[in-house]
Parts: sequence; C-alpha cells; structure tokens
Amino acid sequence: MRGSSGIPRAAWKSLMAEPPDLGNLPQATVVPPKRTRISVIWIIPILAALVAVGIAVQRIRSVGPTITIVFAAAEGIEAGKTLIKYKDVNIGRVTKVELTDDYVLVLVTAQIAKHAAGLMVQDAKFWVVRPTISLSGVSGLSTLLSGNYIGFEPGKSQESEVTFVGLDAPPVAAGQQGRQFVLNASDLGSLEVGSPIYYRRLQVGQVAGYDLTADGTAVQIKIFINAPYDKYVLPGTRFWVASGIDVSLNADGVNVHTESLVALLVGGLAFDLPPFEPTAQPAAANTVFTLYGDRATAMKAPDPIARHYVLHFDEPLRGLSVGAPVTLLGLPAGEVSSVGLELDEAKANIRPRVLITFYPERLMAVTDVKGKPLGSVEVKDANRRSALLRRLVEQRGLRAQLKSGSLLTGQLYVAFDYYPRAPKVKLDLSAEPVELPVVPSTLVELEAKLGGILDKIDKMPLDAIGNDLKKDLESLDQTLASAKKLMNDADAQLVPQFKTALEDLHSTLAAVERAMTSANASLLNSDAPAQQDLRDALQEFARAARALRVLADELERQPSSVIRGKIESMSGGK
Repeated sequence: MRGSSGIPRAAWKSLMAEPPDLGNLPQATVVPPKRTRISVIWIIPILAALVAVGIAVQRIRSVGPTITIVFAAAEGIEAGKTLIKYKDVNIGRVTKVELTDDYVLVLVTAQIAKHAAGLMVQDAKFWVVRPTISLSGVSGLSTLLSGNYIGFEPGKSQESEVTFVGLDAPPVAAGQQGRQFVLNASDLGSLEVGSPIYYRRLQVGQVAGYDLTADGTAVQIKIFINAPYDKYVLPGTRFWVASGIDVSLNADGVNVHTESLVALLVGGLAFDLPPFEPTAQPAAANTVFTLYGDRATAMKAPDPIARHYVLHFDEPLRGLSVGAPVTLLGLPAGEVSSVGLELDEAKANIRPRVLITFYPERLMAVTDVKGKPLGSVEVKDANRRSALLRRLVEQRGLRAQLKSGSLLTGQLYVAFDYYPRAPKVKLDLSAEPVELPVVPSTLVELEAKLGGILDKIDKMPLDAIGNDLKKDLESLDQTLASAKKLMNDADAQLVPQFKTALEDLHSTLAAVERAMTSANASLLNSDAPAQQDLRDALQEFARAARALRVLADELERQPSSVIRGKIESMSGGK
C-alpha cells in the first residue's frame, strides 16, 4: 500500500527512522513562469455570449410592463397567440391564462410593448373582440380567420396601472370623438346597445348602454353623439323614440313618417331643437335629458297657464282616454286629464266624470282682438275671464260634446262648440273646479232616433201587412202565369203567319228589283228604243216650236193677215 504521497508505506517508515542527509539534497532553481495564451477556440463562445447579453439587454429595454386583465370568461383567448390591438396595431400579447383563487374569474397576463407602456393608465379599457352579427350591424368579421383578440381603448388618467377589469362588451364609441349624454325613460322599449340616433334623418350617434335607476322606477340610457354633430345637442334639445311608423291622416291625405328601415326594425332615437327654444351653447357631457315617446309630444310647447274644468256626461266614456285632445271650435285648446266616475249622493246616481285641462295660451296665438293678438290684451283679470266664460256659456250656448276621433280605433275627444238651441244653464263659477255644461253626442242622438224608428216599426201591424203582401204576391204570380201563357199562344199562332208574310214580302221585293232592271235596260241605256223615240219626238217638238215662233212674228207684223192673207201674195197675183 502506498501513502498519500505515493511512497510505499515500508519505505516511508524507514525514512522516518533514519535522520535525513541534508547535504545531499538537490538545489532548487527558480524558473520564471511561462505566459499562457488563450486558445482561438474560445473566441466563438465569447462572441456568442456577448451577442446573447446584447439581445437580452435589448429585449429588456424593448419590453414594456406586464399587466393583468380580469375577465368573466376567456372565450377565444390563448396564451402565446392572442394579441392586444389598438387601432389594428399590435401593442401586446397574452402570455398566461389562469383562473382566480376562487375559480370564479379568469386572470389574463399580457406583455405590453415598450412603445405602448404609456397607454397603461387607470381608466384604460380592455375587451374581447369577437365576430358579432345583429340587426344593427356586423362587426369583428376579421376574427373569423385570425381568431379573437383583445381590444383596447386608452384612458385619460395620468396614473399608471397594471391590473385591469375587462369589459363584457366592447364600448360603442371606441376610438371616436364626441360626447356622451344620459336619457331618462319610463322603459327601454325596443332599444339596444348600438341602436342608431338620428338628427334630421342623418345618423349621428348610437346607444352606448342602459341600466335601471337606483329606485328601479325608470331606465337611464347612455347615448354617444359623434363629433361634430355633438355641438347640435343644446340644453333645450328634445329626444324621442323613432322606432316605428308615424301615420297621420289629415285634410292633405295620409302622412307616413319614419327615420329609416334600421330604426323600424331594431329601434332608434332622434333629436331636434324645438322652434320655441332659444339657441345656446352646446350641452355639457353627461347632461340628462328626458326621452319622449314620439316627435309630436317632444316638440310640443310647454303650457305655463293651465286651468281645470269638470264635465259630467250621461253616456258611456268608452274610447275616451287620458291625453285625448280638447278642442274649441275645432282648434286644440287642452287635453283630458282624468276619466272616471262620480257618486251623486243627492240623486243616488253614479255618473261619468271627465276632468279637462284648458291651456289659454294655445288659443291666444290664433285669436285676434281688433287686429291685435289676444296675448297682447289684458286677459289675466279673473273677473274679465269669468264674465267672458259666463257669456259664452249662458248666452252663446257653449257646450262640450264627445266626438269620434277615429272610426277605426273608436277613440273619442272632447269638442266645445256653440249650440244655440241647447237648454239654458246657469254657470257656478264658485265651484272648484268649475263644471261646464255638456250636450249628448251625435252617436247618442243617432241611437235615440234609431230607437224611435224601431219603436214605430214595432207598432206597425206587420202580420196583416205580411198577409196582404202574400196575397198580392200570389195574385202577381197568377198574372205572370197568364202572361206567359198568352205569349206562348202568340208564338204558336202569329209566328207562322208572320213567316208567310215575310216570304211574300221577299217575293214582291224580287219582282220590283226585276222591274227596275228592265226599266233601266229600256230607258236609261244609250241604245234603248225608248231613248231614240224620245230624241225624235224632241226634234219634232223643236221644229213645231220654230214654226210657231215664225207664225207669231208674222201675226205681229200683219195682224190682218189672218183674214186678208199675206199682202205680198196678193200684189204678186195682180
């Protein structure tokens, strides 16, 4: 065996037993160390290490922050594949997808590019972009080939943030300039996120979202108006629902109004400034407006003065509803405020009761007093108003009457007009509200007249009239039978004789035709003998006429020649 120095153990013991001979030890010499050279083979690994360090440094410098986004679900999101895009530019990539500790939500970890690090602020928004097809539009079709990606909208905050909560749906106005407003409505109707908003039939915005109010009695609708159209939203602007067809019938015909086919199918809103509202500066963002049901209601001018009157009718009120118009001489003057029943304890009777609201200013705009508008005349005096109302009712016969507004729907309205023949009444102006007199509607009068006619018909001896009519019909039937028999006899007796007479007439006409042909041949032909004899007779007649003319001339010269003869003859004889 050898020791640790490599010398056999026995030799080592002998050396330790004998004292060493120091004189025979070799002398040590100092040898200078040789310079070691680096091998060429190490250059390549060193260069590779330097390149790797440079790449690592460059990557560290180019990589932005790592953020975490919390989503309700990770539909279509894959680690290493799903991108984060802003304006179709890649600004990051998903690196990890996992569940939260309570397994309810999804944590999406993403690496943001260095150039987009400044966009990661507190109010930045993230959502999953996926293909969506609805009646209001089509979006996200590019994801059918490339897959879903995470959309991004920058915020306005200056504070950086690395943890965000993702949206369930993309914001409607992502990346668009404009302002957001809030509408209060009683219900949502047919509206949905993305429903169009129109201004003068031009689409200028859309519905961004909706939610119930804190007390649950109304709906708050968030809308977004694109720039530059948001400047037309003023504090006095009116919004209304444009989801349907507005059909009106007047003296000019049928008018149909709708914003667009999209609004008709999926719903929509419209807005405008009423003519009575003054122009002002554009409304601030998040201003709250009221949403009206239709354009007519939205654009109706407010009525600062309103007076209430009560009407008691003696007929059913079916078809009369709250909001029905009240007219005076055919012009709008108010509306129905309440429809119900009232118990008259004195008469132990229940009668219909209608409460109407009268707006004087609606009539002031169309009423003149000596060439001046009624609005410029003092009509605020209570005594003068009472005297005017009393004169109209008691002297002129002003009465209220129910009239039909539509034969199709059966809707009624209240019309005030003059009825001079109406029973006289005394107006009690001390009551509150004042009761105005009424007259039965034309339908009630018509029903009364029809009832009277039916009563008269019931009193008629219909049985006797029916028996007499039956006898008359039987007699008429016999008369018609006799007439029919007579006609048959006439056909049997007269038709053969009439046929014979027609045949004789035909023969006679044929003979006349032959005679006319013969006369034509003997008289009218140029070579006919009759014509030659006629020419000879005419010549003889001409010669006789000449001789007669000579005789007449001779008698005129010598009238006595008839007795004495010619003078020349006598002298020649001598």
